[in-house]
Amino acid sequence: MTGGTPPKPRLRADARRNAEQIRRAAIDAFQGQGLTVPLEEVARAAGVSKATIFNRFGGRVGLIEAVIEEVVANELHAVIDHARSLEGAGERVAYYLTAIRDLQYRQPTANDVLLQEYPHSQQLMDICRAAGEINDELVAAGHACGTLRPGFTTDDLHALIVDNALALKHGVRPSRDAYDRRTGLLLDGIRG
Repeated sequence: MTGGTPPKPRLRADARRNAEQIRRAAIDAFQGQGLTVPLEEVARAAGVSKATIFNRFGGRVGLIEAVIEEVVANELHAVIDHARSLEGAGERVAYYLTAIRDLQYRQPTANDVLLQEYPHSQQLMDICRAAGEINDELVAAGHACGTLRPGFTTDDLHALIVDNALALKHGVRPSRDAYDRRTGLLLDGIRG
């Protein structure tokens, strides 16, 4: 007898099909409504019972972790990577804040991640840590070259992003034109 964990049993074809239907329904629901969408809606869209979601994914957090990369993490990491690739600190700050606000407007799940709605999800916390790291980098670089207003801190940048998430999640959604105009005003207000 060899040591280690035994291999997981292969799922039956119908169980694999159910799991994939749940994944697709969760991606659609989370992208459209955020991570707090009732699991009953996901189950209904997948054509399964809520119990099947718990059976296959262990509940909401397991389901989130099964799809979060496709729902929002890949896009958020792409924003971070692109911001880091830009040459000037001012350009990095402007791109990052504009891109994050755009993602927050288009993707309700981004706001749930940034608000840490599900702190028991290791993947969500990892995404938040990555966002915190880029915030630190951008503020330090912005101050080093005089792009950011003196006294503007990483906590200020974090608060601006979280405040925006709260406003989009719980407030009246502005028109896209008004939202983009406010992004410009925000950038003007933090520049040195």
